[in-house]
Amino acid sequence: MATITVADQGIGIADNEKSKIFEKFYRIGNEETRNAKGTGLGLFIVKHIVEFHKGDIKVLDNQPKGTVFKITLSLE
Repeated sequence: MATITVADQGIGIADNEKSKIFEKFYRIGNEETRNAKGTGLGLFIVKHIVEFHKGDIKVLDNQPKGTVFKITLSLE
């Protein structure tokens, strides 16, 4: 197995949002107050690429703040 880990120290992702962030067009937050533009496709595409390669992606909390994305891929 190979593991790729990407971590930040931003505001993090609320637990009730974590199950939704890989959905097509889903974006965290309120459209009225959001500063960053986007389509909500990035993590959806990443998840499908990882799964196509028989891998797994997880979102975890980074301590003391932020988010960690952990991708695990089979080397076979």
